[in-house]
Amino acid sequence: MKTEQARSSLIRAAMRAPYLERQEEHDLAVRWKEHRDQAALHQITTSHMRLVISMAGKFRYFGLPLSDLIQEGHIGLLEAAARFEPERDIRFSTYATWWIRASMQDFVLRNWSIVRGGTSSAQKSLFFNLRRLRARLAQGSETLSSASVYSEISAALGVSMSDVALMDSRLSAPDTSLNAPVMDDGNGSSDRMDFLVSSDPLPDQVVGATIDEERRTGWLNQALGVLNERELRIIRERRLRDDGATLESLGERLGISKERVRQIENRALEKLRDALVRQNPEFASA
Repeated sequence: MKTEQARSSLIRAAMRAPYLERQEEHDLAVRWKEHRDQAALHQITTSHMRLVISMAGKFRYFGLPLSDLIQEGHIGLLEAAARFEPERDIRFSTYATWWIRASMQDFVLRNWSIVRGGTSSAQKSLFFNLRRLRARLAQGSETLSSASVYSEISAALGVSMSDVALMDSRLSAPDTSLNAPVMDDGNGSSDRMDFLVSSDPLPDQVVGATIDEERRTGWLNQALGVLNERELRIIRERRLRDDGATLESLGERLGISKERVRQIENRALEKLRDALVRQNPEFASA
């Protein structure tokens, strides 16, 4: 109730605010831009609040509170005042209209749905013009199929037909919570979430993979114990690092040829294999 009263009071105050003549508007804009005169800013914005309220009414069909739309439009009005250049031969209302509309459109896109819509200029145009274009096409004498309607809108707005179809489906149905119940099988209701198929591994697969990885790591660490210091260094540098060292670079650090590094590496791998087979005889046939 208080919100309604505050909104009504704001609208009445805006409608009572006097219009500004061109020269008066110019003088106020100069005072604000050059001297940061807060009184001048207040007079400019107050006299243009009816423009904000009028434009907010055009966005009401998105189901958002009118008071919130007016508040966002006022933010756009202040942004316009901050950027307005009074030396240009243009009325402030003409300049402010773009900023007010942009602020309201951004607010609608952020709050109309829990799913963020497209942010490109083409997607925004589709979001805000789809209903209007559909209504205009429906008024024609010729009955059009959905495909024909999508094709007309696609050509008019420069977006794909699939984008038009997707946006149409979003605008025609509200958001649905994944926790909303869909059925009751006698053992309690099921949520929509219960019917989503996950591509993640099952819990027992995750546990099994973790156990297997720990077991293999233990076997490898035990087998590495059969290598001497140089063999162990070569295996670690060549096989156990993501960015394995080259034979040439490793040979330079060890002071031996790359062919000698390769020979030591092959011998170390054979020793590792023999150690692993001794630990796990079933590896012999692998």
